[in-house]
Amino acid sequence: MEYSQITILLFLSLLAIANAGYYSRILSLNNIGCETHTCGVNARCTLSEGRPVCSCMNLHMGDPLSHCARVECLINGDCIESRVCTNNRCVNPCDGLCGVNALCEVRNHVPVCYCPTGYKGDPFTSCRIADPQAACKPSPCGDNTRCEVVNEVPVCSCLPGYRGSPLTGCHHECESDSECSNHLACSSNFGCENPCKCGENAECHVINHQAKCSCPNNWLGNPFVACRPECTTHSECPGNKPACLNQKCVNPCDGVCGVNADCNLRDITPVCSCPKHMTGNPFVSCRLFEARDLCEPNPCGSNAICTPGHDNTGRERPVCTCPTGYIGNALISCQRGECLTDSECPDNKACIGYSCQNPCTGKECGPSAICAARRHIAVCTCPDGTRGDALYNCDPIESRIAYNRSRAYRYRYY
Repeated sequence: MEYSQITILLFLSLLAIANAGYYSRILSLNNIGCETHTCGVNARCTLSEGRPVCSCMNLHMGDPLSHCARVECLINGDCIESRVCTNNRCVNPCDGLCGVNALCEVRNHVPVCYCPTGYKGDPFTSCRIADPQAACKPSPCGDNTRCEVVNEVPVCSCLPGYRGSPLTGCHHECESDSECSNHLACSSNFGCENPCKCGENAECHVINHQAKCSCPNNWLGNPFVACRPECTTHSECPGNKPACLNQKCVNPCDGVCGVNADCNLRDITPVCSCPKHMTGNPFVSCRLFEARDLCEPNPCGSNAICTPGHDNTGRERPVCTCPTGYIGNALISCQRGECLTDSECPDNKACIGYSCQNPCTGKECGPSAICAARRHIAVCTCPDGTRGDALYNCDPIESRIAYNRSRAYRYRYY
């Protein structure tokens, strides 16, 4: 490259830096492309027929060779559907567009002006209140009717107390009771109404258009004036019917206890019991005592047997005993014994009172005899040096010398 060409390139480079203020723009005289070219801030470089082209990026405006500034929008499509692009900003197109009292709605970036419900007129100029009853002026309905506008359509109906065809005319609901249902009567206002006009708390039943007033069951008073209950507290009841139940004075014992049973009140609570000389279920039936009743329920201890008997005075009483094979206090508890037979005990013990015990109690043998338990019985023997009946007494054996024909010898008695 010649010296003059280098000088021109340097000059152009300095000039570009001075104009752009941020990026430099370098053009090669021999090889022009995006690699050797720098566009402005927020600009991009593309090739067209081999030559570089600088342009601002999307949503940016300005000089692509020096600086592109970002904007809010370029077209309506850059904004949401309820906004339009004006002077590169997304704004509400409805602002100041429609007339007085008119409403504005943006549909796909297009503002639409309209009058609200109940108003009419030019929405771009002014909307005014419409007459909601205009469809009923004049009324298309018949006599004794009412005209109402529903969805801009007149609707006819009979006035209260009248019936018939509202288009041709309505008449009174009734002229006599026969024109009403059986539970209603024709009033002075020519309407079918409930004829009940009873007193406070009274009950009313309508039969053939006529009202019948009465006080509720167990209540007192004049049904055309007021009804009141027989009682509200127990204190309002007499002695023979001392309880106030369901606002009525009653005797709580009535029909509560069984046959032959006694009923006594604790406050107002009935207590059923059999008389002293009788037994049974006081809520079902009471009967005279029998001997078997002494043991029902069993008054003895656990596992004990109860048998009707008599005491020392001959009075009937229950007798408690432990069953065979059981020991203990029959009034408290009976427990199964240790044994029933001697075979269930060791050889040196016997089954005595359902318990394995030593058969030698000190009473079986004589005073000086020896008692030993064998084969479950007491065996009595005399100790060495004694003789006799071990059941009664054992005596010491005495030694003496007998002489026979001048020949002496010692012998023992056995």
